[in-house]
Amino acid sequence: MTENETTAPPARLRALLSWQANRVNVLGSRLTGTRMPATGRADFAVLAALEEYGPLSQADLGRQLGLDRNTINGIATRLDEAKHILRATDAADRRRNTVAITPLGQRYLDQLQTATDRVQAELAAPLSKAEAAQLQTLLGKILDTHPGLPS
Repeated sequence: MTENETTAPPARLRALLSWQANRVNVLGSRLTGTRMPATGRADFAVLAALEEYGPLSQADLGRQLGLDRNTINGIATRLDEAKHILRATDAADRRRNTVAITPLGQRYLDQLQTATDRVQAELAAPLSKAEAAQLQTLLGKILDTHPGLPS
């Protein structure tokens, strides 16, 4: 047995799609950590949702992203303090806060997108463009089949 064989995870484990997907996720997270601020992933998710769906209540935003109310409140507070979002009381229900992306938040999202694009390119570097597109399609198909799971 070579040294490489003794340090590699067992073949049965390496053969699991879920194990491979998790390892790619870990790799992507590590690469992201070198290209973005520590809060970048959460900021990106929130700002991307607000860009795509428009103003949302914090509760709806949390449900959309699979985040609990305390987590979404912390992210919203940080983004509000940085003027990346605008928080307002919902006119229809004064108990709810709505959040909307600001022009400064849009510029920040664009900066995060640039960093994210670099990470995705580095992550997919061993694949051809066609292979990367196929992988994305196949992963999307799996995720679309299990829509009840949080993001």
